[in-house]
Parts: sequence; C-alpha cells; structure tokens
Amino acid sequence: MDNQRNLIFAVVLCGLMILLYDSAISYFYPAPPESEQTERATTPEQRAAQEVANESGLAPSVAQQAVDLDEALASGNRVPIDAPRVEGSINLVGARVDDIELKDHRATVDEDSGPVQLFAPAGTPIQNFAQFGFVGDGTQLPDAKTVWQASGDTLSPGNPVDLRWDNDEGQRFRIRLSIDDNYMITAEQTVANYGEGPVVVSPFATITRTSLTASKSTWISHSGPIGTFGGTVDYGVDYDDLAEDGPVSGEGQAAWLGFTDIYWLGALVPEAGSSPDTGFRSLGNDLFRADLIYDPVTLRPGRQITRSSQLFAGAKESGVLDAYQDAGIAQFGLAIDWGWFRWFEKPILWLLRQIFSVVGNFGVAIILLTCCVRGLMFPIAQKGFSSMASMKAIQPDMKKLQEKHKDDKVKQQQEMQKLFKDKGVNPVAGCLPMLLQIPVFFALYKVLILAIEMRHQPFVLWIEDLSAPDPAHVLNLFGLLPYDVPGFLALGPLALLLGFTMWLTFRLNPSTMDPVQQQVFSIMPWVLMFVMAPFAAGLLLYWNTSNLLTLAQQKYLYSKHPQLKAAAEKEKAEKAQKAQEGA
Repeated sequence: MDNQRNLIFAVVLCGLMILLYDSAISYFYPAPPESEQTERATTPEQRAAQEVANESGLAPSVAQQAVDLDEALASGNRVPIDAPRVEGSINLVGARVDDIELKDHRATVDEDSGPVQLFAPAGTPIQNFAQFGFVGDGTQLPDAKTVWQASGDTLSPGNPVDLRWDNDEGQRFRIRLSIDDNYMITAEQTVANYGEGPVVVSPFATITRTSLTASKSTWISHSGPIGTFGGTVDYGVDYDDLAEDGPVSGEGQAAWLGFTDIYWLGALVPEAGSSPDTGFRSLGNDLFRADLIYDPVTLRPGRQITRSSQLFAGAKESGVLDAYQDAGIAQFGLAIDWGWFRWFEKPILWLLRQIFSVVGNFGVAIILLTCCVRGLMFPIAQKGFSSMASMKAIQPDMKKLQEKHKDDKVKQQQEMQKLFKDKGVNPVAGCLPMLLQIPVFFALYKVLILAIEMRHQPFVLWIEDLSAPDPAHVLNLFGLLPYDVPGFLALGPLALLLGFTMWLTFRLNPSTMDPVQQQVFSIMPWVLMFVMAPFAAGLLLYWNTSNLLTLAQQKYLYSKHPQLKAAAEKEKAEKAQKAQEGA
C-alpha cells in the first residue's frame, strides 16, 4: 500500500513539475538583456552587409529611443498606400516601406478595433519595416537620411510610384514601387551612370524588425527568421540564435527570406535568376535584420542596371501564399509551418473553410469538421474493436499455451502463431487502425493552431475569440473577483468539460490494468486538464467534441461486441479479487 501511495504521489508531483516548470524558470532565471553586437567585417560579404547597415542608419551601435507611432506617421515626406487589402505609407526619407496596415484583420477582438499595424517606423514599439537602397564605391550614394522625390500621389494597384534621387555627380537613382491586390509590393531599383568615370553599385533590400512584438516560437509553430534556401525551407533559426551565435546565411540560393509570426509574414523575394548575398543578423537592442544584397556591378559611363525585388507584407493566408507559389516563388506556401502532415492538413483546412462558409460560425464549423473526420475514421475504429474482440475471445487459449510452454519461448511463439492462424485472428490488426488515425488527428490539431481563419472568430456566449484561451476562469468566479488567474490555473468551462469527458472515457473503457496502474491513469485526465487549459478555445472545443464522439462510439461498438466488454470486466474482477486476497 505504501508503494502505491508513493507511485501516485510521484505521478502527481511530475504533473505539477510540468505545469510549473516554465513559470519557475522564467522567475528564477530571467533572460539577460541582449548586448549590442559590434562585429568586425572581414569578408566581402560581411563588408557589404556592414555597408548596408551604415546606409540604412541601423548600424549595431545605434541607440534605440521610443517614438510614438502616431507622431512618427504624422511627419511629412510620405506617399500614401491604398490597396484592396493594405493601406499605409512610404517614407521618402530613406526609401522605407514602414507603414503597413492590414484592412481585413483587426488588431483586437473588439468590433471597433483598428486594423493590424504590421509595419511601423524605426524606434516605435512595433518597429518593423523594409528599406531599399544602394551601396558601392566611386560616387555619392543615397543613405538613410536621403529624401527621395516621388512621382505619384498614392501607391495603388495599377498606379506605381517612382522614387528618384540625383547625386549631382552624374548618377541617377530610381526605385519604382508597385503593388498588387493582395500583399505584394514590387521594387525595381535602377541606377544610371551619366558621369565621366565608372562606378561600382550594389542594390540592396532589407527587413528590420523587433523581436519584442514577435509571437512565441514553439515546436508546432515557428516564429522568427525564415526563408527558402537551396530548395529547403529553414525553420531552425530563431531570434535567440541570432543574438547568441551571430549572423546566419542560408545554405544555398535564396528563393525568399524574412521574418514570420504565427499569422503574419514580412519577406523579400530576389530577382529571378540572381544570386544575391542573403542572411539574418542581430543589430542589438532586440532588433534583427534580413539582408538581400545583389552582386556589385561596375557601371561605365552611359550604362545602367535594374534589379527587381518583391516585398510581401501581409497575413499568412494559405490560399494567397499558394497563389504566389504557383506564380513562381518557390515553396512560398510553406511559410506556414505545416510540418510533415501537410498533405492531410490542407484538405482539412479546405473542408473547414467550406463548412464555415455554409454555417457562418467557426465554432460550429469546428464541431461539424470533427464529426466529419471521426465519421471517416469510424470504419477504422470499428475494425480495431473487432480485432480486439477476436483477441479477447481466444484469451483463455493463449493463457493455456503460455502456461504449457512457459519454459520454451520458441515453442510458445510457434503455438501462438498456429492459434492465430486457426482462429483467423491478426494480433496486429488492432494496432494498425490506431496508427492510421494519428496523422489525421494531428493534422486537424495543427490546422486549428495555424489557420488564421480562426483568429478573432466568436463561438457562443462568452467565447469571442476561438484562437485565444477560454476567457472565463472558475478560480476568479468568471471575472467577478478582481484578480488575474495564472495561466496553469486558468480553468474555464471548456477545460473543466475536457477533464470530465476524458475521465468519463477512461471510466467507460474497461481496463485490464492492475489497481495501481488504474489509479495512476485515473489521475491523468485531471493533470491534462490543467496542461490544456491555456490552449486556444477552438482547440478545447475540438477536443471536447472528439471526446464526446469517442464516448458515443465506445458505447455503440461495445453494444456490437458484448464479449469484449464482458471479458474485460471479468478479468478486471478477477484481478481485484486476487489483490484483495493478497492484502
């Protein structure tokens, strides 16, 4: 009995350690502030990157000061952007795209909330922006303080804007910006040499952003530097890696690169057929930059060059990203970290969208989608139960063989195989259906995590955002008491229902485990209830629906295979009696 108590105590203690680990580590070992990096440029690529840093006005030694967003955007020298899905402005000082709002996505769940501010000027709390410019030798070049002259009043689809600057030494620079109906801006950078001697010029493009407003990078959803290099999407580098290990260059030629959050993406796409230097680096003060630097070109008098790059600044909508991929941007759809099971996930996402378009409620769509998936899996589950019933029916014969040949394992296995063949039983058939269901249900889980369609979608009553945790907490009486509940104790109605349905599933499923194991497993639903409580309400809704369907499925299948339940109950009673006699 003491051993049983110790085992149960150990399980409970492990559960508490899992729950409290992250909070304890953050409290006792807070992350130190990132120090500014002052690297010495030694290779040509490093020198070019350092020149870009100097020209952009964001060299690592620059101190960051807080700037009010409205104040920064109210300053002059801006060209408005007005497209179907984005609005904002271009900063003529430094040729920066540093003001992008997403018209179709609200900043908060409130109906009167303003749009998401994806790009914002340097020094503001959000600071996230792109810059286009030139570096080189032999002439005066535009820099972060250069004021460009604009040829148009507003950048919109079909109405490009030219930014022009003349250095009065014979070189003329132009950046032609155009925008499509979604989130893509094209920048054609041209430099013409009308001087008397040759000059060396490299067009460049960068994205600079702060990590302070980034979404958290997890094992299921990458946040941070991202890009396609050498035909492979790299999810392996995060902001901490850049701050601790220094600059990172992708392995192979870049198809695109930038920074991603769970729902948003800022990315640069180099000119087709070019081989620019690309990479990521930390600038200190929680600032990070993605570099795209074209090879230097020597321009003789009377010659000019043009490099065309693209800037994506928008929401990670699967259909939009896939359309850009079909248009030629390699693996752009994988900016969403679908993982190994994307072949299951994309059809599930498509079905979820179709259901939502019919019912008009995303929570109801999740419930119906779960029913559809479980319905498709039902024949597999039924086959597994049939196999379990067959195995249970020959259990007495198996025990006899085990006793008869307990000293001869080879003979025992031979007789077992003969028994399976004579009775027409496949011992593996009960496991295979379960294995086939794993990728499908994991795919559904990832879709609900990554799909931007779930963001700010209401369900019923108090649930106004299915992508956020359940806002109703039992421990503060659903908001009546004036204190915030810690994340691991934030038990809402959905979490409580999840624990109860998991416990009920366990209770209705006859177990052949010994009493100690049974007690341990009876604790697990309540431990998992605490673990899953901070998850998105949409996920809890899916798990609750799945558990309820499992309960209904179990009752139906047990009614079709009564021998399975009877045998399990009999074996359970026999073990309980033996344990009581032994005590």
